[in-house]
Amino acid sequence: MPPALSLALNNRAHLADRLGIGVAALCAAHCITTAVVVTALASFGGVFLNPLIHEVGLAIAVVLGAIGLGTGIMRHGYMMPFATGSFGLGMMAGSLSLPHGSAELLATLVGLMILALGHDLNFRARR
Repeated sequence: MPPALSLALNNRAHLADRLGIGVAALCAAHCITTAVVVTALASFGGVFLNPLIHEVGLAIAVVLGAIGLGTGIMRHGYMMPFATGSFGLGMMAGSLSLPHGSAELLATLVGLMILALGHDLNFRARR
């Protein structure tokens, strides 16, 4: 691979990992905020619990995971970050099948933490 192309891919992959961790943090904040806001303002609960928000968030996480973690495999060759991140995405996808409540929140947050760990491992492996 030409050095200029390698550098460009490396910079974009770092950005994808950072965005992936940031989106995971935003999603965690959304989950916790939704639980607090829904408790305080039950009349607006339908807006915050709209399944479309969760589906779009998962789609964004999958795209960022594919870019960040996938290019990481090509760059450093380690499968562990990709496997860890994929497991986290799987937990997040599985949480969509649960009814709204504490089980869904817990599964989503655990999935987010595992996905963020995968992005962090990927980021560290690139150094």
